[in-house]
Amino acid sequence: MTKVIDARGLEPPQPFELAMDAIADLQKGEGFLLLLDRMPHPLLRLLDRDGYRHESRVQDDGSVEVRIDYP
Repeated sequence: MTKVIDARGLEPPQPFELAMDAIADLQKGEGFLLLLDRMPHPLLRLLDRDGYRHESRVQDDGSVEVRIDYP
């Protein structure tokens, strides 16, 4: 079962902090789904820099789902 972090409705920097806490707890092969109100461009740059896989999708209601995996 995939862990889901619903950060919609939270004010910055809370969504970023929740994501960073979840990333710190990831073990190789694990991942989670992050739900947000907007595209987290700074977070995505950090994930790229640190070698995490991620996939983002904008939903019909404008919210964003980001799947983050530690390969």
